[in-house]
Amino acid sequence: MNPSRPRGEDVSEPVAAGADETDAESILRALRQAGDDPSHSQATRELLRQAGEALAATLHAAETARLRYRTLFDAVPDPVSIIAEDGTVLDLNKAGMDAYRRRREEIVGQNISVLNPDLPRDHMVPVWEALNRGDTYVIEVTNMRGDGSRFPVEVHSANIHFDERKSLVAVARDISGRREAEMRYRELMETIDKGIVVQNREQKIIYCNGAALRIFGIGENQRADEELALERWRIVDEDGNELTPEELPSHRALASGHVIESVLLGLYHRKNKHLIWLTMTSVPQFAPGDSVPTQVTSLFSDVTELKRDSALFDRAQSLAHIGGWEWDIGRDRMYLTEESLRILGAARPLETLDAMLSCLREADRRRLRMAVQQVAAGGNGFDLELQGCRADGHVFWIRVIGEAEPGDPGSLRITGTMQDISLDKQAEEMLRIQARTDPLTGLMNRDAVLTELGALLEDPEHARAAVLYIDLDRFKMINDVLGHNAGDELLVQASDRIRGAVGTDGMIARFGGDEFLVICDAGEDRERPETLANAVLHAFADSFRFGKDEFAITASIGIARSPIDGLRPQQLIQNADIAMYDSKHRARNGWQMFTPELARRQQDRMQIETQLRRAVDNEEFRLVYQPQVDLRHGRVVAAEALIRWQNHQLGELRPDLFISHAETTGDIVRIGSWVLREACRQVAEWRDQGLGIVRVAVNVSYRQFVGEDLAEKVRSLLIEFDLPGSALELEFTERVLIEDAPATLRTFADLRALGVVLTIDDFGEGYSALNYLRRLPIHGLKLSQLFTEGVPNNRSDVAVCQAVSAIARSLGLGLVAEGVESEAQRQFLLQLGVPVGQGFLFAPGLSPDEFARRLDTPLERASIA
Repeated sequence: MNPSRPRGEDVSEPVAAGADETDAESILRALRQAGDDPSHSQATRELLRQAGEALAATLHAAETARLRYRTLFDAVPDPVSIIAEDGTVLDLNKAGMDAYRRRREEIVGQNISVLNPDLPRDHMVPVWEALNRGDTYVIEVTNMRGDGSRFPVEVHSANIHFDERKSLVAVARDISGRREAEMRYRELMETIDKGIVVQNREQKIIYCNGAALRIFGIGENQRADEELALERWRIVDEDGNELTPEELPSHRALASGHVIESVLLGLYHRKNKHLIWLTMTSVPQFAPGDSVPTQVTSLFSDVTELKRDSALFDRAQSLAHIGGWEWDIGRDRMYLTEESLRILGAARPLETLDAMLSCLREADRRRLRMAVQQVAAGGNGFDLELQGCRADGHVFWIRVIGEAEPGDPGSLRITGTMQDISLDKQAEEMLRIQARTDPLTGLMNRDAVLTELGALLEDPEHARAAVLYIDLDRFKMINDVLGHNAGDELLVQASDRIRGAVGTDGMIARFGGDEFLVICDAGEDRERPETLANAVLHAFADSFRFGKDEFAITASIGIARSPIDGLRPQQLIQNADIAMYDSKHRARNGWQMFTPELARRQQDRMQIETQLRRAVDNEEFRLVYQPQVDLRHGRVVAAEALIRWQNHQLGELRPDLFISHAETTGDIVRIGSWVLREACRQVAEWRDQGLGIVRVAVNVSYRQFVGEDLAEKVRSLLIEFDLPGSALELEFTERVLIEDAPATLRTFADLRALGVVLTIDDFGEGYSALNYLRRLPIHGLKLSQLFTEGVPNNRSDVAVCQAVSAIARSLGLGLVAEGVESEAQRQFLLQLGVPVGQGFLFAPGLSPDEFARRLDTPLERASIA
């Protein structure tokens, strides 16, 4: 070692002695021999002797330094290697040879990759970049022993000069134990029964152990950061006061840098309406060298059960109107928290299951008893909504949740919560009532009475219902003279009189304007409809007063009964309406029973004739589209255009009230032209919406044959809307078969040449001229609703359907069944070989938009009339 070299500069040079050390020994021997040579002068010999002593001292010091270096080098317990700038290993201590299980010569002189073959080619670049900046370079890598096994190390590197070369010293610390400790720590975190949540500085959750997930009820497919979002929870302190985010233990620990210990928190899940109590400790954690926390770890335990008996728990539960309960099955001992007792409103202690059940209505007692018995027998928990009555007579609604408490089966307990949901139920009921109630009179509205009447007619025990259609006489005069406010007041007073006359013997509804309906059961008392009608008329006997004015307002009433006057709500109401109009036009202030003769007379009213002539110009007609459905698969294959008339005076009239009249007067020609044009326009609109070409069937009167060039008109419409002939299906009654047969044949031929589908409607209901049928170039027949409604029980209707099906099959014609209203009819028609049907089983006439929505969706086989 050179003593003159600056201190700390090169302590490793002695290791490189080798041949130089041998040369020094030879020189020392030569100096000693020369010093003893008498041929030299005394001064020369003294000088040689001093030089020899100095060289001997230097050699001794060098050997001492080398031994000291090696002793210190090998004394380091971690593997230490000296590595040249190019990555060559220059030296390795004993701990390194032991750790790598290799001899020194297997490593020294080799590239460092011999210890870590996975290092990239340029791995020394970042090392020297850090060392040249004066930094220490630290990295975790995996080194390899001589037997090929691997172990993780943390390597610290620093600058050093070794044998006049720029080198680095690398200390590798085996971190296998630390890794194992970390793994055991993580396993401990997962197995501990306390919940652990770690949050970063922004309080975002970065770790949540299994116990925490269980406590909060977070499933495998749910994200902890989403489920624990503050907006999903209401958090209260031990006094039940709601806490802000800044008051939570985790936030306080991050803000202060101090541990926040044993804070009691109540967490109420807003959606699940479930409350849990936790004791929480939050510990801030600092990164090395930082003065502020980088994250916070919160440890907590679920103490909900421990709080069951405390006033604090009852108070916090009462904030959410939730109480607790527990039933000890073995002792039949019921425990209820104070909030539960308040919810039930019992006048006496409820110490048994029967005592608690006594607060509920009879049906719900059975439901709850059955539920707890199933849990006691090993079944799953339950979640029920139940109704009961408090001791003061107030009705309540509760949500009861229960499950078995794990433990000794000999002392099985069932525990749960009880929540007062009366306000929610009241709100639901209020919305339901509002949706069903006329806001002016408080009576049922149109939709509600249709629903109630439909349910009544479907119930075999109450199928004999009667409808009273009440219309106020001279109401328009009051409305016009005194104004709408007086009109509304009149309607309110009228509804009160009707309500008083009917009492509990019927349901009352305001059907629209000044029209009211009364629905009553006429099964047991056949005279009840007439009795109620007389009671209503009597109620209107006294005048109505508006300030100083007094008006005599009477009522006209029509009555229709099921099943003789109709089996469907609309049909029954319409017939009662017809009877009411007859009563109003005959005398007013009276009632009239519906009869078929009355309906026929109504169809001939001059008022209809007058309004009908202006209907097209006033744009009062519209079309609805009834789907024609593949009976086997339920797919929509076409549609039939059905006309509807909404008149500003008469309201909406059914086609059977004006079509036959239009046939008689000739108005059907103009109406039919409008229908053809509107149907073509709608098909074009659906096409432009990307729905493809939908074939639409249009009824054509025999008068359109004789009154205009039907084929030419159809051709013009197809050109105008750029439609193929197959987009249109024309349905004719059997009357065309005997009307001017040659002209009919020509028209049919021209239409068929256009590609139009031709069908005979209501086949078998009219003339059934089979000799003409076989000569006409038609495509199909439609089986009349008159016959389908009787199948499969009416033998005569079955025979007609079989005959028509056989005719269609033998002539190679398509066949569509009308009026399919039941699953039994559909099955019968399928067995008969009828491929397509339409009727209320699938859908009534639909608006264009609703029909378009159903084009790609098979219709459910249920009436939606």
